[in-house]
Amino acid sequence: MDPKDLRAFAGRDWAAVAAGKRTRAAQLFRKDGPQPLLRAARALFEHARAVNPAWPGARERSADLEHHVHLKRLLDQAARARGR
Repeated sequence: MDPKDLRAFAGRDWAAVAAGKRTRAAQLFRKDGPQPLLRAARALFEHARAVNPAWPGARERSADLEHHVHLKRLLDQAARARGR
């Protein structure tokens, strides 16, 4: 691999890449509902398990739970604010 190509990849505008992914996911969701995104998530999960059958470990599951609890709090907060 050419080091120049690696530097170019590492130096990408990762915020733009992430924004493009969110935009595409939103387009897919509006067009076809959640199914394409759920299929992609399942495929990624299955790949991760094929690479490392022990994944997710206790640390990843704990971090995931913390994230979900935080998201639930934000959703509850938004629901209360909307209800006012």
